[in-house]
Amino acid sequence: MKKMRKVELTVLSQDIDRVLEFLGREAQFQLVENELFSSGGTSEAESAHNRDILDNLALAASWLDIPAPEEPLDTSRFPGETEEALVQTITEVVSSLRDWEKDKQEEKNKINETLNEIKAFTSLNAPFSELEQLSYLTLRIGHLDPKGQEELRKNLSGRAMVIPLGGGDRFLAAASRKGRFALDSELKKKDYIPITIPEGYKGIPSELLSELEGKLEGVVRELEDIAGRKAALREEHGESLKALIASYLMEGIARQLKSRLHSTKSVYFIVGWVPAEMVKALARELEAITRNKVAIRVFEPEELDNVKHGKEKVPVFLDNNAFVKGFERLVFSYGVPLYGTVDPTPIVAFFFTLLFGIMFGDLGQGMVLLLLGFLSGSHGVAFLSKFRHFSIPLMAVGISSMVMGFLNGSFFAHEEILIGPTRFITGLLTGQPMDRIIVLMPLPERGGSIVKLFYFFGFTAGLGALLNSVGLIVNTTNKIYLKKYEEAFLERTGLAGLLLFWYALFIGVRFAVSLIKSGTGFELYWFDALGLALPMLGIVLGSVIWRLFSGKRPVFEEGFSVFFVKGFVEILDTVSTMVSNSVSFLRVGAFAFSHAVLSYIIFWFVEEVSVTSAGTVAGVFIMISGNVIIILLEGLIVAIQVVRLQYYEFFSKFFVDSGVEFSPFRFRKGRS
Repeated sequence: MKKMRKVELTVLSQDIDRVLEFLGREAQFQLVENELFSSGGTSEAESAHNRDILDNLALAASWLDIPAPEEPLDTSRFPGETEEALVQTITEVVSSLRDWEKDKQEEKNKINETLNEIKAFTSLNAPFSELEQLSYLTLRIGHLDPKGQEELRKNLSGRAMVIPLGGGDRFLAAASRKGRFALDSELKKKDYIPITIPEGYKGIPSELLSELEGKLEGVVRELEDIAGRKAALREEHGESLKALIASYLMEGIARQLKSRLHSTKSVYFIVGWVPAEMVKALARELEAITRNKVAIRVFEPEELDNVKHGKEKVPVFLDNNAFVKGFERLVFSYGVPLYGTVDPTPIVAFFFTLLFGIMFGDLGQGMVLLLLGFLSGSHGVAFLSKFRHFSIPLMAVGISSMVMGFLNGSFFAHEEILIGPTRFITGLLTGQPMDRIIVLMPLPERGGSIVKLFYFFGFTAGLGALLNSVGLIVNTTNKIYLKKYEEAFLERTGLAGLLLFWYALFIGVRFAVSLIKSGTGFELYWFDALGLALPMLGIVLGSVIWRLFSGKRPVFEEGFSVFFVKGFVEILDTVSTMVSNSVSFLRVGAFAFSHAVLSYIIFWFVEEVSVTSAGTVAGVFIMISGNVIIILLEGLIVAIQVVRLQYYEFFSKFFVDSGVEFSPFRFRKGRS
């Protein structure tokens, strides 16, 4: 656990952007939120301007099919005049091209709708006059001089088609039903003379179809030209656009932060926590950035009244190696250790790996977990990257399962493949070759027995006693550091509880040894009663003893009767808790045994079907499907059980009050 220091910075307004850029990039400065407040340092107009720029850039990136960053990049800088000019250039070009594309796409859609309506009737043998009854088209045929036709075409651009008929002043105008009013209004302004269509005239004038198809081809060519310009624009400005978005995101984050900092017209005040080892380097960099125009004050946690009185918690920055660091999320999911107390992560990493391997012992299945750990790591496959926080735990339990699998001779539930290597290694090391080093199945033909199984359960109970003891030691150490001496020495989770637990274990071990050697019980001596009674008295009389020696009165704070009842309940609760905590670890042996049974059943099924007509194919199917079920189902169950043992039998002994995790100010939130 790294030592922390509280740092107060006084920065000139002209330097605040550079200072925040440095702090956000280094990610070693945790702001103290309760010492920040809104000072109106940033105007709403400035914030709105930043949002408008980001909206325009995001719109441009979306239209150009460029993935926009959601947070600043490692190379991002605050935008300046050059960036603002580039924003204007890119957004204007994109806006113009986008509007052009929109207009042409609408024109294309209208022409296609008109063509589809007309083509639906080209094969009809219907009077021309009946075409005016179409649901979409409005047709007008008449006389109008060529100059008037040209003016009509310009005035009705995009709303109607004006087509000359065979030269001269005859023409045909076609519009949608929506454009009918505009068409008739324009015709009334001209010297338009309608032509009466002879009764029975049939068909659609070919000039209308050819004109529409020609215009459609022209619009398609323009859209292709727009697509080419769009691709060229994406190639030319794609990276610049992403960099600009990242820069303005960075500016927006800094602007929001500045609005919350305590400030005057000329200076800003920044308060936060920094790892002690980083303070000197931080000071040097800030002095260089501000040209020595920065005031820096550094405080140790012990100097601060808020920390001493418990009003402020010092953030916790765990300092672990890569292996142990992989288990920090598991610890933090339960609680963050208080600053200065024992970091339980190394203990969790060791016992989690060990317990999982014992309950899930198989060399082949462990290899699968190890492979999944590699694939989900930073150098693994992309689609598993979201599980990268589980990469190291997966590799750890994979190796642990492989070791246990080799010891009990299981490889993908096959019970004979490892006999040869095991006999060779055991013969080389001990001179007595063995088929299996550990036998969980109580079958005589495999060298197993109920007695050996009970020995294994005793071993797992011993692991439970060890983990429970470590939890009590951690809690006692933490209470001493926090100067809570009554809780450290005179509570069931302190030294008194630890001594009671150890002496009870001592009696239990003596009983087990006597039972194994002679098959009978054992004698209890006077010192056994003393060894149990003294810690119990410490637990029951702890508050009384502490009040007596500290001078607090009355000694029985709530009266003797209440004290007596509470003491009796405390003893019952202490004993039952210790028993349940110890017995709980028998589940480790139970799950190891159940894993061995499942593997044995799969192997037995494979052997049985191998002599049938289905033969090898059925055996392979059973072997594969059985292993998949074990890895997915039992692997999940074992993981849950290990987490449960950690939470209830270990963490609960000392995680009474949680600290706060070190969370430095950074622009890139996804940065690990």
